[in-house]
Amino acid sequence: MARKNILNALSLISLVVLIYSCSDSGGRRQEAVFKQVTEIAEVKPGSPVKIKLKRSGDGGYSWELSGDDADKVIQTDNKLKEAMEKKK
Repeated sequence: MARKNILNALSLISLVVLIYSCSDSGGRRQEAVFKQVTEIAEVKPGSPVKIKLKRSGDGGYSWELSGDDADKVIQTDNKLKEAMEKKK
């Protein structure tokens, strides 16, 4: 009988603690603040270089490159040329 009373008392205490900890305290609540970092907001991801690869009948390759950034297109063209030279 004493065990049952102790278990009931512990259950009641744990229930009260859970209800108290989950209740809204009101005074301690803070609003979320979102700040916009200008360095991150100004960076726009560039579109990738698009490659159209063509294979000729004699086993040679050619390609057409297109993209917004001319430097990236030239770098991609140079990489493709180097890769083709290594294969030969």
